[in-house]
Amino acid sequence: MCSIMGYCSQSAVYDVFMEGFQRTVSRGPDDSRVVRTKGGLLGFHRLSIMGPEPSGMQPFQMGDSYAVCNGEIYGFEKWREELSGKYTFESESDCEVLLPLYQEYGTDLFAMLDAEFACIIYDGDAKEFVAARDPIGIRPLYYGYDKKGVVMFASEAKNLVGLSDKIMPFPPGHYYKGGRFICYCDIAQVGAVCSDDLETVCRNIRAKLTAGVEKRLIADAKVGFLLSGGLDSSLVCAIAAKKSREPIRTFAIGMSEDAIDLKYAKQAADYIGSEHTEVFMTPDEVLSSLETVIQLLGTYDITTIRASIGMYLVCKAIHEETDIRVLLTGEISDELFGYKYTDFAPDAAAFQKESQKRIRELHMYDVLRADRCISVNALEARVPFGDLDFVKYVLSVDPKLKINTYGKGKYLLRHAFEKGDYLPQEILWREKAAFSDAVGHSMVDYLKEYAERFYTDEEYESKCERIAYPLGTGCAAYAAESDIRACSRPFTKESLLYREIFEKYYPGQAEMISGYWMPNREWEGCDVKDPSARVLSNYGDSGI
Repeated sequence: MCSIMGYCSQSAVYDVFMEGFQRTVSRGPDDSRVVRTKGGLLGFHRLSIMGPEPSGMQPFQMGDSYAVCNGEIYGFEKWREELSGKYTFESESDCEVLLPLYQEYGTDLFAMLDAEFACIIYDGDAKEFVAARDPIGIRPLYYGYDKKGVVMFASEAKNLVGLSDKIMPFPPGHYYKGGRFICYCDIAQVGAVCSDDLETVCRNIRAKLTAGVEKRLIADAKVGFLLSGGLDSSLVCAIAAKKSREPIRTFAIGMSEDAIDLKYAKQAADYIGSEHTEVFMTPDEVLSSLETVIQLLGTYDITTIRASIGMYLVCKAIHEETDIRVLLTGEISDELFGYKYTDFAPDAAAFQKESQKRIRELHMYDVLRADRCISVNALEARVPFGDLDFVKYVLSVDPKLKINTYGKGKYLLRHAFEKGDYLPQEILWREKAAFSDAVGHSMVDYLKEYAERFYTDEEYESKCERIAYPLGTGCAAYAAESDIRACSRPFTKESLLYREIFEKYYPGQAEMISGYWMPNREWEGCDVKDPSARVLSNYGDSGI
């Protein structure tokens, strides 16, 4: 990962800018540079992945124009070749093509990219700043305004704390120009439903996911893989193992006493022949990491925090004990193919609507978790299931094929890789386990018990009544308990604990998150008070 920041005013104070910018130096520990353009300040913390030579250091410059980008631009070689007759390239960095592309195509370039990116451009000709973010929001970007109404952009919210009273996520699939956010790609919007039959759909899923993994193996730094033993990460690793000349390196984490996925991760690793490492976490590490994890995440969401503790600790071990710089992960499969709770979708249209909602909100939940846990440890995350071509195709597939009428969730994805000797049948067809079971269900129990001890019942009731908690985006008033998904008011001692820690580091910034990640409580069977799949009636053998 890298870190970028822009303060879009000639009067921007360097020391003030640096106070915020230095908070994310761990995203890019290799080098740092700040330039004062004719319109303001641009900063870049570098993690060297593609084109690691000094010539690849940002900001890139063309005349009076500058650009900083945190991202990976896939297939950038074709752009270089196309533009090389008119522009001179100084490095092997993929992001160097941005300024020439902007010079040629203006803001149309953003829709042309096959990339996961966040960028800030200072247009020296128009004397204005332009910013943009990829359609899913895999790479982070936030914005806020100072007291004079000047806009600022930064990779993380923590960069802008103290500089802006209201910090918000930059909307994915948008660019900012002339004071407005303009949508260039709503990736969740389906133009026409795909009429492919089931076997054709599965062949395309296999081909497109394979292509998504393969392009993410290209790096000028060492690549590793997070392997939970679940379907999604196991498939990413299996595809990569087939495409790699040498054994890939895989990593799994769990509680020592009850982490079911450590067993399955080792089984998958042995099958694909990876060099596998197990990391164990203790109850003390879980509790002592909690505040650090909430601070680095910038969220109070229960599911995101629970799932981040193990991910943060395994990435910390990878950073401290290996020379790996890039990690491939299995995020974004659930949003496309379904969770345990989407088995309760009343019909195919409801399933599709829920999937689109989840894709649009990814940048606040699973994608945020993967980015922060990995980047804070000076690593880069790559997400094959977030490949734009793959996501667009799966979203377009007739939802009647995606809804669980097969007696097995994610049937299309499983069937797509049934042939080809990718994974053991036990891994390919095992039920999805909740993260709490995967890393050891005791981990979540420790967190709940800690929160229960932290507050008396009287303190909990008093704090929830007395403290004014601003609501997430879309809430008009304090929501009722049945509206947990749509609000940010604490509703358990655990959620209150997380919210108070969040407020310590991000005071008054609750609107950054639109609410708690919860199953769709409007569906029969999903009216639950905890986000874990463990509480669903269809969980069954998932935790075995």
